[in-house]
Amino acid sequence: MEHSNHIDNTVNHLFRQESGKMVAVLVKIFGAENIEMAEDVVQDALVSALETWKYRGMPDNPRAWLYRTAKNKAIDIIRRNKYSTRIDFSDPNKQLLTSGYTMNVTMDNYWKEDQIKDDFLAMMYACCHPDISEENQITFILKSLCGFSTKEVARSFLTSEDTISKRLYRTKEYFRKHKIRPKIPTSNEIAAKTKTVLNAIYLMFNEGYNATHADQLIRKDVIEQAMLLCRSLLSVERTQLPEVYALMALMCFHAARLDSRLTTEGELILLSKQDRTQWDTVIIQSGKKYLNKAAFGDTLSTYHIEAAIAYEHCIAKEYKNTNWSMILKYYDIFLNITHDPIVFLNRCMVILELHGPDKALKAIETIKNNKVIEKYYLYHATLGEIYIRLQQNTKAVIHYQKAIQLTQSKPEKQFLKDKVARILN
Repeated sequence: MEHSNHIDNTVNHLFRQESGKMVAVLVKIFGAENIEMAEDVVQDALVSALETWKYRGMPDNPRAWLYRTAKNKAIDIIRRNKYSTRIDFSDPNKQLLTSGYTMNVTMDNYWKEDQIKDDFLAMMYACCHPDISEENQITFILKSLCGFSTKEVARSFLTSEDTISKRLYRTKEYFRKHKIRPKIPTSNEIAAKTKTVLNAIYLMFNEGYNATHADQLIRKDVIEQAMLLCRSLLSVERTQLPEVYALMALMCFHAARLDSRLTTEGELILLSKQDRTQWDTVIIQSGKKYLNKAAFGDTLSTYHIEAAIAYEHCIAKEYKNTNWSMILKYYDIFLNITHDPIVFLNRCMVILELHGPDKALKAIETIKNNKVIEKYYLYHATLGEIYIRLQQNTKAVIHYQKAIQLTQSKPEKQFLKDKVARILN
């Protein structure tokens, strides 16, 4: 059983880490109009890995085994479609795939490490085509290139799985109809298109930090993937933009605190109760370096503001030493950039710490009729905390119970149930 579980975990990890890269290479081979063909090859390769490894044992290099399997399956498809019109072989490089003499060498060139990296970045940018809505762009990146489930993407957007499925279908239809050819943008396009890619990475990191899976709040594999994607942007000179550095800094500041967020039993620990000696000072220092690099130019993105807020938390030796006044100023700047109700909600929590529950309640009441925020569990959890401090326990329990109903995370549910139990007892 342990052997089987180890293989399952390895395949799941490989799916998260490698599936998007394989899809990107296969899309370059088959064409973006055949993206589902590329996804099917990747899925088949992963299933083959699961079945073969359980029977014969793990290979020395699972990643190489997986890539070789995907490559061989791609060769089989090309041979079957050599004389059909399903795959466009008009490109000179692709014509080499139709000859038995040049197919293997040409296919090997597609799977070289540097080529894989470039194709993956190119595919991410292809998803950011101006004719594809931003929501559909990000949805596609998360689902097809980053290995997210439809459920995980739905939570990131605070929407339904059916809505996400429709977005994916529309994006694939656009790729198919217009035969999009992935490429890394020119210098004139890079800033605008990188913005959407960063948004996808940001959502991915948030999913890892507060995971959809009911019994697991933190998913380090998702967090690592998000940080790897951001590093991949920073590894290319033309994508070393201020906002890329800022997002990397933000993720470092949050990642540094991961080990202090949960007890050994998986129970949630609030920031105010976390053991700050567990915070990774090396990662915090890395974040500080990235934040300093983000300061060049005249760009001020939401990532700059969030990173600055996270940094204030990281440098406070104790919770009581937190510079709430500075953090409130950052949130005021934040709201000048975006009118996101969740940002406003976070600002209310700062007001609670700085000015007390009366002013916090007055602030949060201004967004009580927002339909999106009413379905967000932290809105009700925040109201619960405000009412506790106002000694209005009945109202606190009502909102905590609403929060329990709205969150899908088992650790979050248990944390809120414990709060209710303490109030009632």
